[in-house]
Amino acid sequence: MKLTNLLTSAAMALGLATTAMAADTKVGFVYVGPVGDGGWTYEHDQGRKAVVEEFGDAVETVYVENVPEGADAERVITQMALQGADLIFTTSFGYMDPTINVAKKFPKVKFEHATGYKQADNVSVYSARFYEGRAVQGHIAGQMTKTNTIGYIASFPIPEVIRGINSAYIHAKEVNPDIQFKIIWAYTWFDPAKEADAAKALIEQGADVILQHTDSTAPQAAAQAAGNVITFGQASDMSEYAPYPRVSSIIDDWAPYYVARTKAVMDGTWESVNTWHGIGDGMVGIGEISDAVPAEIKASALALKDKLADGSYHAFTGPLKKQDGSDWLADGETADDGTLAGMNFYVEGLDAEIPN
Repeated sequence: MKLTNLLTSAAMALGLATTAMAADTKVGFVYVGPVGDGGWTYEHDQGRKAVVEEFGDAVETVYVENVPEGADAERVITQMALQGADLIFTTSFGYMDPTINVAKKFPKVKFEHATGYKQADNVSVYSARFYEGRAVQGHIAGQMTKTNTIGYIASFPIPEVIRGINSAYIHAKEVNPDIQFKIIWAYTWFDPAKEADAAKALIEQGADVILQHTDSTAPQAAAQAAGNVITFGQASDMSEYAPYPRVSSIIDDWAPYYVARTKAVMDGTWESVNTWHGIGDGMVGIGEISDAVPAEIKASALALKDKLADGSYHAFTGPLKKQDGSDWLADGETADDGTLAGMNFYVEGLDAEIPN
């Protein structure tokens, strides 16, 4: 698909960053945060760069960062389609309905929505089993805390985030029966000031381990300033804070997926799919466990990672009850994907409420 100088100028005026000219295939990316956030958006942009490296001048990529979820997203997605994008990746949960709306208007354009569940003939969905990484984090956190209090900075009360809280709690509780979780909802994916305030509030409440499901490195900096508080990188390695306070991380590796889906558009094999990969598929990585973690804890965490990867263990394995005490999973029973995808409850032992 050839682009005129006029369209390119219009794209630049709208804030679309471009990486190539006059390519046969144009791929767009819509980002909820800045590419330099050090977390979620940074890793998606690494995936975009992998597409550029793989296909060179045969592909042009464009992206818009800091796009709010809602009407602004629909405008940006529409503009990308109008400017000739063949494939558009929309990389935040709140882009789901805007993506579906735009896809109806552009049936020849292929769309890929991250972490959502609504598909169409020209809309795929994809996500990672982040909860597997949370299991490893909880396993380490439960053994590293001295106060038995773990703080959790949550973004929005959607199933993805609730799954992560439950998984981390289950595996922390397994190694430390005295553990308690304190949860603060930030109601943002990326806001360093809010994230820092949440971390400080949790530390004031006695938390000496901070987990996060938000995208900036602000909680790492707050923990570093406090001293004697450990953290885990979110979405990206955040290794600038290693070996302490950041002792490990969840790393989202989108590059192989983005390359494969771009190739499918290029060779005409693209079809609407629902992809949900985890540690075993390489979409979820565990960042290096630093020497701040005792060797025996590191070894058991890596053993857990290996069992999750090869499928010999599921992060949600019974016996488990729901928070209200009702039975959920019998001994040895594992959670089905449908329940996990729509998870709207805490497991037994979590002393908190899920906001509406």
